[in-house]
Amino acid sequence: MFNTKISFSKIILSKSKQNMETEQVKFWKGNFGKEYTDRNSFLSFEKWDQNYVNKYGISRTKMFEDFIFDLDRSIKILEVGCNTGMQLRCLQKMGFENLYGLELQSYAVQKAKEFTVGINIIEGSGFDIPFKDGFFDMVMVNGVLIHIAPEDLLAFISEVYRCTSNYILGIEYFEENYKEINYRGHQGFLWKANFEKLYLENFKDLGIVKSIKYPYVTKVNEGNQDLMFLIKK
Repeated sequence: MFNTKISFSKIILSKSKQNMETEQVKFWKGNFGKEYTDRNSFLSFEKWDQNYVNKYGISRTKMFEDFIFDLDRSIKILEVGCNTGMQLRCLQKMGFENLYGLELQSYAVQKAKEFTVGINIIEGSGFDIPFKDGFFDMVMVNGVLIHIAPEDLLAFISEVYRCTSNYILGIEYFEENYKEINYRGHQGFLWKANFEKLYLENFKDLGIVKSIKYPYVTKVNEGNQDLMFLIKK
């Protein structure tokens, strides 16, 4: 584990870029990304949801219900980095109708189209989201910002911010200060941080609707926690 800490000021000064082919993008497009998809593919929705009960002591369905249960089911929602689309399936089961997924890795897009029905899954990068400004009512990013290099984060979250007219929903590894972590023997591909704070520092019209930390209940991940947050323009 690496204890590298990077100040938010470095990120705030970064310039927004599009069509970025970063080292992390290349990494996830390759065999490592395919292996990740295979490791995290579930045969059933129930097994997928139970995985979060094992991790936090609460299902992902319940987490979503706690945050967005009151939202209109007709709103347009985009998940950036949707992988095989299981979280979108969860929203679909909750009654949300207009669901879109954007995924960098072609193999995961193929799997997502096998696993989902009635959800719009397309291949593409969060650095260049192929939709007009404010097209979605909510953009969701779960477990993706942790894999974006700190110097590229502003470009990524600027696209997320641009495409939503209202809400941003996030779930990411939490650490108050930036910390780089060895990721399966690789350096430069996983960080913990306060990503909610990153949005709020860079976009002054955003405010917190709800924010909850979920500590891991498994001994192997003891001391770790994820932050789920809903912020609104």
